[in-house]
Amino acid sequence: MASFTSSLALFILVAIVGAVDAGNVTYDGRSLIIDGQHKILFSGSIHYPRSTPQMWPHLIGKAKSGGIDVIDTYVFWNIHEPQQGKFDFSGRRDIVRFIRVIQAHGLYVCLRIGPFIQGEWSYGGLPFWLHNVPGIVFRTDNEPFKYHMKRFAQMIVKLMKSENLYASQGGPIILSQIENEYGMVARAFKQEGKSYVKWAAKLAVELETGVPWVMCKQDDAPDPLINACNGRQCGETFKGPNSPNKPAIWTENWTSFYQTFGEEPLKRSAEDIAFQVALFIARNGSFVNYYMYHGGTNFGRNASQFVITSYYDQAPLDEYGLLRQPKWGHLKELHAAVKLCEKPLLSGLRTTTSLGKLQTAFVFGKTADLCAAFLMNQDNFHSTVHFLNSSYILSPNSISVLPDCKNVDFNTAKVNAQYTTRTREPRQKLSSPHMWEEYTETIPSFSETTIRSEYLLEHMNTTQDTSDYLWQIFRFQQPERAESILKVNHIGHVLHAFANGRFIGSVHGAFKAQRFLLEKNVSLINGTNSIALLSVMVGLPNSGAHLERRVGGSRSVTIWNGKQSLYFHKYAWGFQVGLHGENVHVYTDQGEATVQWKQYTDSKSQPLTWYKASFDTPKGNDPVALNLGSMGKGEAWVNGQSIGRYWVSFHTTKGSPSQIWYHVPRSFLNPNSNLLVILEEEKEVNPLGITIDTVSVTEVCGHVSSSHPPPVVSSRRRSHNQTEHPHLKYLYDRRPKVQLQCPYGKKISKVLFASFGSPNGNCWRHSIGSCHSPNSLAVVQKACLRKSRCSVAVWSKTFGGDSCPHTVKSLLVHAQCS
Repeated sequence: MASFTSSLALFILVAIVGAVDAGNVTYDGRSLIIDGQHKILFSGSIHYPRSTPQMWPHLIGKAKSGGIDVIDTYVFWNIHEPQQGKFDFSGRRDIVRFIRVIQAHGLYVCLRIGPFIQGEWSYGGLPFWLHNVPGIVFRTDNEPFKYHMKRFAQMIVKLMKSENLYASQGGPIILSQIENEYGMVARAFKQEGKSYVKWAAKLAVELETGVPWVMCKQDDAPDPLINACNGRQCGETFKGPNSPNKPAIWTENWTSFYQTFGEEPLKRSAEDIAFQVALFIARNGSFVNYYMYHGGTNFGRNASQFVITSYYDQAPLDEYGLLRQPKWGHLKELHAAVKLCEKPLLSGLRTTTSLGKLQTAFVFGKTADLCAAFLMNQDNFHSTVHFLNSSYILSPNSISVLPDCKNVDFNTAKVNAQYTTRTREPRQKLSSPHMWEEYTETIPSFSETTIRSEYLLEHMNTTQDTSDYLWQIFRFQQPERAESILKVNHIGHVLHAFANGRFIGSVHGAFKAQRFLLEKNVSLINGTNSIALLSVMVGLPNSGAHLERRVGGSRSVTIWNGKQSLYFHKYAWGFQVGLHGENVHVYTDQGEATVQWKQYTDSKSQPLTWYKASFDTPKGNDPVALNLGSMGKGEAWVNGQSIGRYWVSFHTTKGSPSQIWYHVPRSFLNPNSNLLVILEEEKEVNPLGITIDTVSVTEVCGHVSSSHPPPVVSSRRRSHNQTEHPHLKYLYDRRPKVQLQCPYGKKISKVLFASFGSPNGNCWRHSIGSCHSPNSLAVVQKACLRKSRCSVAVWSKTFGGDSCPHTVKSLLVHAQCS
């Protein structure tokens, strides 16, 4: 019944929105050509396994509202073929359903098959069983690798064709990618790398999808494949297509950057992104993909090494799918402005003129009636330029877009979009000891291990990616009690050490320092001593040449007993993959009954403890997050679904955790009585501090000056507005505006600050300046209170006159949504 309901809902959505019919797709030196029409296209990366099917329609709908034409996604080999020959396209893996939702919204698809994808995804998207194929070398002219790569690519293309999803079949897929950023590793493979690129290109063509193929970061992409740019500054750095018959394509415009545990987030401003996009378009670019447009969540163990669970939270749609403002809104305005220029941009005629030492005009079109211009100022100061008999003041490091070569409709440095505040509100505290039960892992003995070796075994080869955890255990005879020192040289991520069943210490590495030394004091007993080392991976590597050779785990072990060093790297070792709680799936309803839980006690005496509690689903539709700020390191499950790894105890250089809140999609939840299970590796943690929170936008703010262009969308609508005073209405529509909008279901309940004049500060720190209209608050309240959206022109007439002439005016409004 659920499947039928989902299918019916999708059918209705297709009927309402109208499915896209791309038709024939080709290209020339200017752009992609869809059904005979040249196109300027804006694309956004949204990865289907990093969200849920229930989220897909909302994410794609918001992308479309933001001016996105294309949704871009990788194909994730390792989740589709976790075991050789056994395929899975269910749930978050349902790529066909994902593409159908995109199609229902009338958008195109760029399908990046890879099948190596990198993407901060475990093992770069390659299934780990591939590592065990005899004689295999990844991503080079190697027959075993090429056999399996070809087999998977053929399978995906066959699946897409069977569902009529290629544009050549009337579907939404207009572009595909083979391989991924091969130029980063090509040198390591020398001539074999070059022949591999040619083979991969030939494979793509022979798959006969009927749509063009791209290779990103591959300057020598063989014809007919299009070479594409990845990076933050492709407007400046891209050398261009390697043939005059290919269009300029930007496959990854990084909207921020992925974050690793222990590192601060790398943020990127809306102004910087817009500048680079406008410059890329001005230099004949015709396709820009934002990586990511929505990053989402690295559920389970899918994140690559040290990458945090939240992925590209600073994207235009944040981890929860909320609008990240002003980034989303500023780019929406840019897209609308560029679309107004589309005919001149695609006319085939461009001239570039110097307007000054650091000022340039890019002019498109054949006639005065078909003309668009991009005026660029690369100086750090304002600059006045003369263009086509008019003067323009250009903001520092900006590009102004003139769709008619006369009026500035958009400037990359002037943000019309609102700013928002994201708030997390605790809805349920799990602060009572009676809410919790615990189960502590037993440290295995040598005799209980299932794998034996005379040498230390490599971590990944031994676990086969079935667990993050590998026990390495040895025992030896000691003639007398002694205070000794245990030293372990380790390559990897984390190491916990136990002596005779007692925890003696932990050490961990970092993303940029994965070799470390554990050196701990250990008390040896007279007789048989047992040392248990728990090697922990925090994600598999995902990039670089010879990925199949990467190693991890302990490399050497010595004990200094006060008299001599005892070496144990060549010795009788026992190994055990995973933890007992993992192996019995203690985080599920069935698995939790297989172990003996006890009432929680605040003893904090032993790491490797499982905690479980129950909570009810918060009311409403706001996204849900688990606040794990009181915990250390581990993994969390809700109703048997892993919401990812957490590592709160690994602080950044500024002394704060990289991530505290962990997304729990509402589709994971029951109406009440949800099972929460947490595996905690460390001591000194406090599960009583965990809360169930909701995430929402609670405040909106706009700060616009009289020198800003009017909002693109409202200026485009101005000709349709009929009033009793059309002249005044026209003047009003051509004014800059503060536009505020609360999230769906909320209205502006309070105006926290309003000042027309010269307010000091910005949206979050503000005060009244030397010039201030006393009517500011009353005017804004009348326009905005109890409304879901409002618009106020930055115009003296709006506020009843000009009390301080000769002053450049601005309007700053800060409001509360509830």
